[in-house]
Amino acid sequence: MQVAFDEPRLVSDAGLLVTATLAERLGLEELVNESVWLGYGTAGAALPGRKVMTLVHGMLAGADSIDDMDVLRAGSTGLVLGHRVMAPSTLGTFLRAFTFGHVRQLDHVLDGALTRAWEVGAGPGDAPLVIDLDSFIGEVHGEHKQGASYGYTRQLGYHPIAAVRADTGEVLHIRNRKGKANTQRGAERFVDELLARVRRAGHDGTVVIRADSGFENHKLMRALDRQGVEFSIAIKQSKQVRAQIEQIPETDWITVEDYPETGQAQLAETKLGDWRLIVRRTRLVGPQAELWPDWRHHCFLTNRTVPTLVADLDHRDHASIELVIRDLKDQALRHFPSGRFAANSAWVVIAALAHNLARWSTLIGLPNQPVQTADTRRQRLLRIPGRLTRTARRWTLRMPARWPWQRDFTTVLDAIRALPART
Repeated sequence: MQVAFDEPRLVSDAGLLVTATLAERLGLEELVNESVWLGYGTAGAALPGRKVMTLVHGMLAGADSIDDMDVLRAGSTGLVLGHRVMAPSTLGTFLRAFTFGHVRQLDHVLDGALTRAWEVGAGPGDAPLVIDLDSFIGEVHGEHKQGASYGYTRQLGYHPIAAVRADTGEVLHIRNRKGKANTQRGAERFVDELLARVRRAGHDGTVVIRADSGFENHKLMRALDRQGVEFSIAIKQSKQVRAQIEQIPETDWITVEDYPETGQAQLAETKLGDWRLIVRRTRLVGPQAELWPDWRHHCFLTNRTVPTLVADLDHRDHASIELVIRDLKDQALRHFPSGRFAANSAWVVIAALAHNLARWSTLIGLPNQPVQTADTRRQRLLRIPGRLTRTARRWTLRMPARWPWQRDFTTVLDAIRALPART
């Protein structure tokens, strides 16, 4: 069998038609052009919309570096995307032109995109909006990455902070930070911006914020309480907290029934200041009990009024944010491609926009199906080979016969095409 790379109308990732159509319905390219302005005479400043959208679609196609964006220039992929595909060299110049202020302009793009997506059906509606806060280490390799340093994990990298919608996994807010930044660095301002963003997006119902003990900050909790925001935040076991736990009567502990037979779990609650202190204690039983014969305690503070068992179950579900972080690292945040901190910060926000665009596609098109991982979505809906043909002045994108997820693809595409176009 002979091999020849000579077919100009092939499209390696024809499924990007789905996200390109949604981006067009949301008016994302125009939103970027209106929001991002790098200044007169700045190299790479012209037409930022098509550059950001090239980065977004390249990330969705699996690119995790600037050079990998060249995959979009193969065959006729540009005709599927609906915008001109920019060269990697142009994209690198564009990213290096960013400063901190310009990254905040990209924040405005993420803000506006969220509002528009929720307007067309991706929002939480009247249901409570549960938001998970967390930070993670974006590992880098090289001594010339501006801002990269060693933090508590002893890995060289950056330390972004992210806020994620619990039920859909969309990134509501994200900000890159230096690698040595403390987990709580900038958290108060970050949460203020987050709450303002979800209100602008149209959600005026209950908001619940969950976080681990890295965000234990009583000033932040008081601010959330004043704003009527419910929270559930884990705390460290200080001397004061341990004293409160020891004062809980044995009769107050409630056994958790649905727990593995090899262990025991019990719940109780008390007060710490003005808030409920809910304590979960666990230990092993049976042959392995001598490994951990004593109770181990896990505590969190909350201002919620739900029953203790419900509060504990909901708080432990905070761990689902790790799945979103895994997805981000499985996509563009596997690497931070530039040596400049501001360029990598812009890359982080664009990566969140790409992640959300894919999530919104399936959320709108397949609302009753479980949330897919980034890899599953890429394999089933985006990474589909296709070929463009033209007859009677009409383009047709021909895809493989008997594609296993053909029905899902057509359902999503039809639902997105039915959305009103922005004028």
